[in-house]
Amino acid sequence: MSEQSKPLTDWIGSTEQREDLITLAPALGVSALLDRAGPLPENGMPLPALWHWFYFLPQVPNSRIGVDGHPQRGGFLPPVELPRRMFAGARMEFLQPLVIGLPARREGEVLKVTEKSGKSGALVFVTVEYRIYQNDQLAIREEQDIVYKEAGGRIDCPVPLAQWPAAPAGAWVQLVEPSEVMLFRFSALTFNAHRIHYDRPYAMKEEGYPGLVVHGPLTALLLAELAAQRSARRLRAYSFQGRAPLFDLYPFRLIGSAEGDSVLLEAQGPMGETAMTAKALLE
Repeated sequence: MSEQSKPLTDWIGSTEQREDLITLAPALGVSALLDRAGPLPENGMPLPALWHWFYFLPQVPNSRIGVDGHPQRGGFLPPVELPRRMFAGARMEFLQPLVIGLPARREGEVLKVTEKSGKSGALVFVTVEYRIYQNDQLAIREEQDIVYKEAGGRIDCPVPLAQWPAAPAGAWVQLVEPSEVMLFRFSALTFNAHRIHYDRPYAMKEEGYPGLVVHGPLTALLLAELAAQRSARRLRAYSFQGRAPLFDLYPFRLIGSAEGDSVLLEAQGPMGETAMTAKALLE
């Protein structure tokens, strides 16, 4: 039986294992992308939270890349035929930091596959768990939510607010000006060839977006960095959920409100809409 003819739920329990060396070069690249202050990463230093996303990358041969730049469907993840795919959210525990310069192992498992129908048509939700080990010790546990959906209509160009509304008292606030260069560099660091992030004619004509799409993981990373840098404390857990897309057309705003060991975070689009929510637990 071919992969396409099997029920998608047959992929529940599907596993994969990858090994990688937590090399210095990607960490230096991320530090440059984020304009991070302070000492540059070095071998032997702990890898900051969420930077594990720049390792264990799927290096699919060029002949197996689809028209949208994504790898062709199937293999470890179910071969969902719906054209749109989004990294919609995740929940992570950082049990101990990965150390730059040492090898590590990532084990993946498909936990859930759910098919639904919504206002925008058919939807498929896939939850994947990843466990990352270094020196045979579990360092990171992460659950990722991937959503597949039908192609939607065109999205109108946002009309930005004349000025941002006042942030909550005591909140950390950061404005981000996304650019083609920024999005390209993040795509390069994650080996993500999805064309909506760097190919403007494709993003607008083929997928109906008003501009280049800001990567959801980039927004999640920026929010986590806001919490870690402003608090000067290490993250022990982090979760986020995407609500609406952001584009490279206008700046967007990050807000963090700390209360004890928790930080509630939000990314707001240029119209004041909530694009992503997140929560960080600090050590």
